[in-house]
Amino acid sequence: MKLADRVKNISPSPTLAIDARAKKMIAAGEKVINFGAGEPDFDTPEHIKEAAMAAIRKGMTKYTPVGGTMELKEAIVQKLKADNGLEYTPEQIVVSAGAKHSLYNAMMVLLQPGDEVILPAPYWVTYLEQIKLAGAVPVIVQTRQENGFKLTAEELLSVVSPRTKMVIINSPGNPTGAVYTKEELVELGKVIEDHGLVVISDEIYEKLIYDGCEHVSIASLSPALKEQTVVINGMSKAYAMTGWRIGYAAAPTEVARAMVDLQSHSTSNPTSIAQAASVAALTGTQEPLKEMVAEFRQRRDYMLQRLNAIPGISCNTPSGAFYVFPSMARYIGRQYKGRQINGASDLAGLLLDEVKVAVVPGVAFGDDRCFRLSYATSMENIVEGLNRIEQFFFQID
Repeated sequence: MKLADRVKNISPSPTLAIDARAKKMIAAGEKVINFGAGEPDFDTPEHIKEAAMAAIRKGMTKYTPVGGTMELKEAIVQKLKADNGLEYTPEQIVVSAGAKHSLYNAMMVLLQPGDEVILPAPYWVTYLEQIKLAGAVPVIVQTRQENGFKLTAEELLSVVSPRTKMVIINSPGNPTGAVYTKEELVELGKVIEDHGLVVISDEIYEKLIYDGCEHVSIASLSPALKEQTVVINGMSKAYAMTGWRIGYAAAPTEVARAMVDLQSHSTSNPTSIAQAASVAALTGTQEPLKEMVAEFRQRRDYMLQRLNAIPGISCNTPSGAFYVFPSMARYIGRQYKGRQINGASDLAGLLLDEVKVAVVPGVAFGDDRCFRLSYATSMENIVEGLNRIEQFFFQID
């Protein structure tokens, strides 16, 4: 059978590929430290699991409305108002099978073939693939480590063209953990408003934030920006619910309706039981989240101290999410046991082969000078993994 053109240029997720290779090695009995995971290592809180079991006992196992139950939509509306200062109606909320699905729906209903989408790099790998699937053209803007890997208004303005339709903002960001300040978003917002751009604001890591930083949604800055923005969020990261597959979008009414129509012919409704659990997550106690954030911060601080103590490694302090994104630029062009290092991809392969440590090379995120380490793993693993990384780098010629 001949495959459709739209799938021929899809690249498999390097993050999942590294994770799968590491797990295969572990299954074969090798002691691999895996820093590739993109999910919390904590269990889903008990009150959320209890809500799911109660839903099963009550017989909540049938179809729901395509865009989500009214109970969950109302909980999301209240969350957006309380946390983000955003006023939406339930009709403007679309619940999907994960935030990735919400992003896909938004891209499919908003982008035409040939539209340009401004994508700051480093970027989460799926953005690039979804842009291509929609037939649009990614315009990648390389951000700077010295600026915290954040897109500036000047950089945005420099790549806007008559074909520009959309810009993607991810704060807190994957893979860098960067968090945009209100002032930075205001400056970006001026360019966005002036040029009538659509914003996809991916806020999935919103609750995982440190050092007193404030999460600000660009949609909250003005009525005009709210009408130009699709806010994406979900349950996976903040509530350790990656496998439950619940994400949501908040959008202008016409866009939300189109997303529901598209979803009605793909997945239909998200899982009924997971929706009931999500209501409990949003409306119940937030103490497990606070405990998780405190633990993540401790791990982050230790990882930063160890990495920045290795000569030639430079790592910004991430203000959110659960990743660090150290630069390996000073090692490019050097050798390890006769093997040439041409980029962070080579370093990642060597780390897995030589010291059994799995990291994700930055080429997956549009920057092969760096790689990503997740601290969503135990402190014991972090200590052992960094011992091995330190040992490895001290052997490079």
